[in-house]
This record gives sequence, C-alpha cells and structure tokens, in this order.
Amino acid sequence: MSSEALSTTLFLIFVAATLGITFWASRNTKTAADYYAGGRSFSAAQNGMAIGGDYMSAASFLGIAGIIALSGYDGFLYSIGFLVAWLVALLLVAELMRNSGKFTMADVLAFRMSPRPVRTAAGVSTITVSIFYLLAQMVGAGALVGLLLGIDSPAGKALTIVGVGILMIVYVVFGGMKGTTWVQIVKAVLLMTGAALITLLVLMQFGFNLSGLLGEAAAESGKGAAFLEPGLKYGTEAQGLAGKIDLVSLGIALVLGTAGLPHILIRFYTVPTAKDARKSVIWGIGIIGVFYLLTLVLGFGAAALVGGKAITAADKAGNTAAPQLAKAIGDLMFGSVGGTILLAVIAAVAFATILAVVAGLTLASSSSFAHDLYAHVIKRGKVTEREEVRVARISAFVIGAASIGLGILAQGQNVAFLVALAFAVAASGNLPAILFSLFWKRFNTAGAVSAIYGGLLSALILVIFSPVVSGSKTALFPGADFSWFPLQNPGIISIPLGFLFGWLGTRMSKEYNAAKYAEIEVRSLTGVGAEQATQH
Repeated sequence: MSSEALSTTLFLIFVAATLGITFWASRNTKTAADYYAGGRSFSAAQNGMAIGGDYMSAASFLGIAGIIALSGYDGFLYSIGFLVAWLVALLLVAELMRNSGKFTMADVLAFRMSPRPVRTAAGVSTITVSIFYLLAQMVGAGALVGLLLGIDSPAGKALTIVGVGILMIVYVVFGGMKGTTWVQIVKAVLLMTGAALITLLVLMQFGFNLSGLLGEAAAESGKGAAFLEPGLKYGTEAQGLAGKIDLVSLGIALVLGTAGLPHILIRFYTVPTAKDARKSVIWGIGIIGVFYLLTLVLGFGAAALVGGKAITAADKAGNTAAPQLAKAIGDLMFGSVGGTILLAVIAAVAFATILAVVAGLTLASSSSFAHDLYAHVIKRGKVTEREEVRVARISAFVIGAASIGLGILAQGQNVAFLVALAFAVAASGNLPAILFSLFWKRFNTAGAVSAIYGGLLSALILVIFSPVVSGSKTALFPGADFSWFPLQNPGIISIPLGFLFGWLGTRMSKEYNAAKYAEIEVRSLTGVGAEQATQH
C-alpha cells in the first residue's frame, strides 16, 4: 500500500472513531451546560489532557518543527514561549476565571459592569481571535495533504481546507463540549505517542548523542555554526534595530497570549471546581512541556536527516518538516516500507491535531456568539437554553465558513507564525480586560470596552500595515506594498496599548460599584458563591 493510501486509511479510521464519539456525545448533550461546558463533568486529569490536545496545535507539531529545521536556535523560541505562557495562565487566570464565570470570558467581565456593551466587545474579540487561530490550522491542513497526496495546486489544497472545515463543523454542531473534549483527549494521546516514537528513533540513529544530532543538523543546514546560535531569523544584522524589537515583541505575545485565548479559557469551566481547574492546568503544563522538548529533536532531526532544501521544496514555510522526518527516519531504519508506514502514522496524527484544535476554536467562538451576543445582547436574557444552543450550532456553520475562506487565502504562511499573530491579538484585546476586571477595583464598563476594542483594533491595524500583509516576498499580498509598520508581530505596541486604553477608559468614567467588586473578589479568590453562579 502506498503512503498516500495508508495515511488516508489511518486518517479515515480516526475520523470514524471521533465521529462515533461525537454521536455519543450528542445524545448526552441536552442543556446549555452540556453544550458549553460538557456538564462540568470532566476530572482534572481528563481536562488537562484535553487542554494539551487543544493547545498542541498544527502550529506546535508542524510549524515549530519547521521553523527549528529551517532557522535552528531561533525557532526554539516558539517552544519556550508557548510553554512559559502557561505559568501566566496558571498563576493569574485559571482558578479565578473558574470561580467567577459560567461559560465564557464575558461572564467574568460583565459581572460588575453594564452587561450589553461588555458582552458585545468580548464576543467580537473572541470571534476575531478564534478566526486568526483557525486560519493557521487550515493552512497546516492544506500543506499536509499537499505533501501526502502530491497535490501542488492551490485548488487541490483549497479543497482539503474545505473538507477539514466541514468535519470540524460536524464535531461542534453535534458533539458540543463533551464530544470536542473527548476528541481532544484522543488526539493528545496520539500526538504524544507519535512525537515520542519519532524522537526515540532519531536519537537512536545518533546513538542518543545530542551533540552529534546538533552537529549534523548544522552541517546539513548549509549555515554552519550560525544554525546553533541566535540571530539567524530574528535580530539579524540585516534587520537592524527593528529585528531586535520584533524578537522581543514575539516573545511578549507568546508569553501573554495564552491567558487571553478564548478556546483555552472555556476549558476552565468544564471541571466541577476551581481546584480542579488549577490541577488541570498543572496536568496540561506537564503534557505540553514534554511535547515541546520533543519538538527540539523533531526540528533538528529534520534539519539533519531531511535537509533545508528538501523541506522548502515540499513547503516553503517548512510546515511539512515533521512528516518528512518520519519518512526519512523510517527509510533509514526499516526500509521504504517502514518509511511509508511512519509517514502515514505521523500524517494521520497531524490531521487529528488539526481537527481537534479547529473543533475547540469553533466551539469557543460559536458559544460566545450564542451566549454573549445573542442571548444577552440581542435577546436581553429572554431566551431559552434550547434556543441558545440552536443559535450556537448555526453560528458554528458561519464561523467555519469564514475560516475556510481565510485559510485558502493564507496558504504558504508558516502556521506557527500565524498562531503568534493570534496570540498577539488575544493578549492585546482580552488579557488587559481580564486582569483589570479581576484585580482593579476601580475598573468599569468604559474601561472594559476601551481595553478590548482598543487593544484589538491596535493589533489588527498594525498587522494590516505590516510586512505580514504586504511589502515582502512572504506577505499575503506580495505584489502590493502599503506597509508602514516595520515589525511582523505587533505585540510590543498593541499589548501596552490595550492596558493603556483600559486605564484611560476607566479614568474617564465615574462608574464604580464597590459592592460588586467586593463580591467578585471574594468569589474569585475563595470560590464562595461560585456554585450558585454556575447554576443560575
């Protein structure tokens, strides 16, 4: 059997199994709490695995391995940033959010403020960040299928993106949070197993000698010792000061972005208590930490055994480095049949990765639209649970369609890079509002709306007028040039602006509810009243 046929068969088995899970979950999804939070029935370990499955996206598996394979030391910055970000989520957000909210980020923000404008802003921000993140997953899907089936045409990859989009809509519409969570748990097990297997084989090939692996990677990269030193991709002499600032900007976005990602925040509501929310983050950190150590071997292994030229020939952005490494190490150790099998397994795992993450993202954005915008803004709370869930399912179709269209447009970009943009947007719009709401007693409605819209628009405007969109060979529109912002990641400017707008908006308004702040402070820190908040 060819690698194409085998990988397709394995992928179809995974799809069939997860569709079975989704069908089972649909029969157990009756209330809004079931659809949005899985009935709050998951243990800390289960939720921790689902967090890992949700977080270890195509950016982690395909994008980071590709960046390390092409840029060496500088590529590992993504692994470090994505992992360190969880300390911010653990220490500042997880337990407090679980105690203070019900289903979405907006439940926390609207608790002591005028609900309609705050929920509107939070809903808009959630959908925007989710679509940015979805964009990266769709690009990864197109690149992966192109490698497997030998599809080079944009039209062929576009059809793949459409297929992935349809599957993710099915998961969300029918399975809700229960189905999505179990899909993510299955995917986390598959991804960790696949990555560990390839890592073990690569280390065996080099006699478990990391120095030998790194030396071979540097030699095959064509860049020599510079491959193992900082400055090959970020902060180069050619980039000058802007390159160094861009490096800092990327680091800030990666570290602060996780605590503002909607599909991560909603995971804190799927466990019964705040203690479980904290434990689940610790479980997640353990799984994610091990995985990012494996990406180091995957990236340098691809550089050593596949080579930069072969990687860029298959995908200019390097998104196919991990599957190509699977084929190369399989050929070396088990012959062409072994290489074919390993490529098929890793490709199927990568597909599983993409499907699980896009399902989580679509669920987060459709839940925010239905629960925040439709139920509380449009209907002013006068809506039944059944109607709210129906609207969430309809909005999943619309958001899925939008992400499919944008994913087709963004083909050719590195998926880890695209996710870094999503992190910057999340950290600029959502994080200032969340932290101010939890820790600043003077914070009010004007401040929350200003922080979300100010940070969100700052990030979007800077991205639009950056080399990401125009004025460079790798831009979305390489033939145009309307860029005036020199940095590729806007975080260093847009994140402080989000906090500044939140502070200014608060100071310009006289609104202040001391009693409500005292209540949310006690609830967020102790959990007293949290159960009533989740029941009513």
